[in-house]
Amino acid sequence: MSARGLPLIVLRPEPGCAATVARAAALGLDAHGCPLFAIEARGWTPPPADAFSALLLTSANAVRHGGAALHRYRSLPVWAVGEATAEAAREAGFTIAATGDAGAQALVERMRGQADQILWLCGEQRSAIAAPVATITALPVYAARRIEPAPQLAALLAEPAVAMVHSARAGKALGELVGERAALSIAAIGARAAAACGPGWRALAIAARPDDEAMLELAQAMCQKPPGETFARMTSR
Repeated sequence: MSARGLPLIVLRPEPGCAATVARAAALGLDAHGCPLFAIEARGWTPPPADAFSALLLTSANAVRHGGAALHRYRSLPVWAVGEATAEAAREAGFTIAATGDAGAQALVERMRGQADQILWLCGEQRSAIAAPVATITALPVYAARRIEPAPQLAALLAEPAVAMVHSARAGKALGELVGERAALSIAAIGARAAAACGPGWRALAIAARPDDEAMLELAQAMCQKPPGETFARMTSR
């Protein structure tokens, strides 16, 4: 292990991957960007804005890839899953009603009594969200496409390292790539992402909050642990 600790592997799509690598490097970590997916716009038919009372955004990708049709929803208050998503929405001209810090389900529960018809601009692959007293219309505007891993990924996965897993999709893909898992530690964004990785890793821990800052705090601690030591597992939220 180098003076900077174990290598950190960042698997999320661009442009988030480069942003996370830069933050990790600022913390002194030996970070490597190796996206497993690329995000692409998907064609969609925008429904009338006046049919909804709120706009739910669970990823900044919806803003980046939604296209010109997004403008017709600027009158709707935006409920954003995290600060990065909220910032992307603000830059696109939206007004933020609330920003979550505990995942999409918790955010929707906060919407109880404040919105009864919710338009959710989302990805093609997404986790279910329950809203017993409201109607959620899920409309995919982007999709994740599996891409060929960076050439250095195989070498990084063959040695002790820490991988950041930002989604269940990335966790599943990582599990498919790695046969011998005893040397690799996982810093996951949430319980679903952790579960998708499967068993057998050196350590599998979940960030205190579902955001990049909390994941980097966790990853930094894991990178500083010598390969022979066990990292205490965090309980899921």
